[in-house]
Amino acid sequence: MFTPYPSERSRDLGERVEAFVREIVIPYEKDERRTSHGPDHSLTTELRGKARAAGLMTPHILPDGSHMTQLETAAILKRSGLSPLGPVALNTMAPDEGNMYLLGKVANAGQKRRFLEKLVSGEARSAFFMTEPAAEGGAGSDPSMLQTTAHREGGEWVINGRKAFITGAQGAEVGIVMARTGTGDTVQATMFLVDLPHPAIRIECLIDTIDNSMPGGHASVTIDNLRVPDDSVLGEVDQGFRYAQVRLSPARLSHCMRWFGSAVRAHEIACRYAVTRQAFGKALIDHEGVGFMLADNQIDLQQAALMIDWCARELDTGSMATTESSMTKASVADALFRVADRCVQTMGGMGLSRDSIVEQVFRETRAFRIYDGPTEVHKWSLAKKIKRAVQAAAQH
Repeated sequence: MFTPYPSERSRDLGERVEAFVREIVIPYEKDERRTSHGPDHSLTTELRGKARAAGLMTPHILPDGSHMTQLETAAILKRSGLSPLGPVALNTMAPDEGNMYLLGKVANAGQKRRFLEKLVSGEARSAFFMTEPAAEGGAGSDPSMLQTTAHREGGEWVINGRKAFITGAQGAEVGIVMARTGTGDTVQATMFLVDLPHPAIRIECLIDTIDNSMPGGHASVTIDNLRVPDDSVLGEVDQGFRYAQVRLSPARLSHCMRWFGSAVRAHEIACRYAVTRQAFGKALIDHEGVGFMLADNQIDLQQAALMIDWCARELDTGSMATTESSMTKASVADALFRVADRCVQTMGGMGLSRDSIVEQVFRETRAFRIYDGPTEVHKWSLAKKIKRAVQAAAQH
């Protein structure tokens, strides 16, 4: 199901990553340290120790700190996702992967030494504090609804607000807080870097969600008079939304890469089951109702792989790839959920059982249709662009 390697260095790393996940990581899928809010600190540390020993920690970031191309990264991250624990072990998971990318692009030298280096080494995790409670009218898919505020007081910034569904907040050591700054009718935002844990950032609870692959779960958080100095500002004041766009398209795409690997794994398991399981005098796969589902899976997976690579190539040209990443996120998320759903259906009761990782892949890919923008928001954005293009053409 994987597309050809784009380079020799990606081939070398990709083959090593795949072997590591299949041989070392997959046996941990039965580990009792996998909790309802993600693998605990002990399991995460143990897995990362093994990745570090194998020379595979954060494999898509090169020793000099530069990134592989997005197309090369796709070849690596797809394979890291062959187990839900793969990205945790290899430090290619969300939100850290996206946060490392953002810091690499925007942070100054001092911030990189203080925050980025320990993320790249896998010694620390991070959290991105943007989403807010819907009941309070806070920001979700529409970031302009941002309610958390930051204002200058003396030589410091004072930040107040509430955040929701903050992935990885529990146990994170690096925080990126998005807060409303600026004045007037135009909503502006600034990003702030914060050492965690911090007494002014209080985790109210971990939200019980359908997925459980990410360490630290998804937290509701109160930020109460958080005081930070000017050197905590990431980039420039009032440029938070612009920096979010820097992070957004690559982060959307890396979600597609990782979950693609999980869907490939589920398909492999379902295919083996369908070939070996007998019913009504023949193997399940010989019944068209089952065989056709697996054929549809193969089609969806191939199309998803090609869309991921297409968007990666566009990002590698230097484009923000906003349209391409929306198209890819909407298409791939829905396709991978169809794949996982067919795997469950093929396996019947075994597909519903947590004795098989297929059940978790189904839950994770369902959540994927919401994370980093619901499918409907991406389609709405694309429809607006279609409308503008038609109106512009009509004026000429």
